[in-house]
Amino acid sequence: MVNEELNKLYITYTGHQPEAIEEMPSSGSNRLYFRLKGNPTLIGVRGESQAENAAFLYMASHFRSKGLPVPEVFAESDDKMYYLQQDLGDTLLFKAIEKGRLTHQFSEDEKILLKKTMRLLAKVQFKGAEGMDFSICYPQAEFNRRSILWDLNYFKYCFLKATGLSFQENLLEDDFQRLADVLLQSSSETFMYRDFQSRNVMIQNGEPWLIDFQGGRKGPFYYDVASFLWQAKANYPESLRQELLQEYLDALRVYKQIDETEFFITLRHFVLFRTLQVLGAYGFRGYFEKKPHFMQSIPFAMENLRQLMKSPYPEYPYLCEVLKQLTELKQFKDQLKKPLVVKVTSFAYKKGIPDDPTGNGGGYVFDCRAINNPGKYDRYKPFIGLDKPVIQFLEEDGEILTFLKHIYALVDASVKRYMERGFTNLSVCFGCTGGQHRSVYAAQHLAEHLNEKFGVEVNLIHREQNIQQILSAK
Repeated sequence: MVNEELNKLYITYTGHQPEAIEEMPSSGSNRLYFRLKGNPTLIGVRGESQAENAAFLYMASHFRSKGLPVPEVFAESDDKMYYLQQDLGDTLLFKAIEKGRLTHQFSEDEKILLKKTMRLLAKVQFKGAEGMDFSICYPQAEFNRRSILWDLNYFKYCFLKATGLSFQENLLEDDFQRLADVLLQSSSETFMYRDFQSRNVMIQNGEPWLIDFQGGRKGPFYYDVASFLWQAKANYPESLRQELLQEYLDALRVYKQIDETEFFITLRHFVLFRTLQVLGAYGFRGYFEKKPHFMQSIPFAMENLRQLMKSPYPEYPYLCEVLKQLTELKQFKDQLKKPLVVKVTSFAYKKGIPDDPTGNGGGYVFDCRAINNPGKYDRYKPFIGLDKPVIQFLEEDGEILTFLKHIYALVDASVKRYMERGFTNLSVCFGCTGGQHRSVYAAQHLAEHLNEKFGVEVNLIHREQNIQQILSAK
C-alpha cells in the first residue's frame, strides 16, 4: 500500500515510474522512509500523523525560504500523509563522527563538522523563527509548562517506575514544578528544534543539513544546545564539549548579547531536563517497544546523569536524591564497561591453540598453513615474520596479502560491533606450523591495522617467539 502511494506520487511528479523502491532503515519515530531510485532519485516518506506531516512540510518550505539547508519537498499527497523530498545521501553526522564516538578521540575533520553544526544551530534558531507561524507546530506551538510536565512525567512513568525504585510522588512533583519554573524563565522568540542531535543532521559535500525538525516549536535556545552536546551516544569528551560551546556562543552573538556566566548557569538546568526527557523516551522505546537501539543508549544517558549528580542542584533536593539513588541501582552500576582490548596471538599448531584467560571462550582462530611457507627454505629458517627477508618473501609471493584482506573485513566488522555494544575483549589467533613466519607476520599486521583504524588497545603476543607488545589505545 505504501509503495503504491509513493509510486503514484513519483509518477505524478516526474511523469514516469521509479526504477526501484527500497525501504530505508527505520528511525526512532514511526515514520517510514523509502528511496525511490530513478531520474531523479528521491526519498519517499509516509508519516503516521497528518498534523505532524503538515508541520514538517510547512517548516521545510519556510526554512528553505530563509536559506537554511533542509531537504526540498517536491510533491505531497492531498491528505499530506505521503510526500517526496530531496535525497541527501546516507551520511548522518552520527556516522561521520563514528571513530571519535567510539574511541573518545575526535579528529580535526570530525571537529570541523561539529563546529559547523553548532554554528548552523544558532542560525536555524534565530533565522528560522523569523516570520514563522508557530501555530502550525506539532504537537505544541511553544515550549510551556504543559510540555515540560509532559516530559517530566514521561520520565517518571516510562523510566523511573520501570526500574522499581520507590519514591514519594508528591515530593517529586514539587521539584518538577520548581524545575518548570526555572526553565520558563528562559523563554524566547526563537525556534526550538527539540530533537537536535547528530542523528538528525545529514552531511552532504562536507556541510551539515537539517532533517527531522517536525517536532520543533517556539522555545528557548538552551534546550537544543543541551540536546546536541549531551546526546547520550555521541560520547563527547568534556574538553570538546566546551570547545563546541564556545563555537556556538560566537555564532549566537550575531543575533543576541550574551552573558557567558548566566548562559552556563541556565544551560545546566536544561541539561538536567533534557537528560530526564531522553531517559523517558529510552524507557518507552526500549522497555516497552523493545527497540534495541534505545536499550543500548540507556547506559550512556545514565552516565550523563551520574556526572550531573556530582554537582547536585540545590533547587531540586528531592529530585536529586531520587536521581542519585537511580544511578546507584544495580542494573545501572558499571553498565559502561571498560574500553575494548583486542588480543592478537601467533602460535604453532603442534603446541596447541592458545587459551583465553578472559573467560569469554575465545574468538577467531585463523589457519595460515595454506600460505606458501618460507620456513621450508633454509635461508629463511634463522628469521621470523618480523624480519625483512621473510616480509619480502611473503609480500612478493602475495598469498598472505589476499589472506589478510579477507581477515581485515571480517575482524573489522566484529571490532566495530564490539565497540558499539560495550564489549571489552576480543581474541584473534593466527596459527601455522612452527609459529615463526606466516602466523607472526599475519598477527603483527592485523594488530597494527586494528590499532590504527579503530584506536583500540591491542595486546600482541607471538607465543612461540616469547615476544609481547602492547599497542596503546589512541
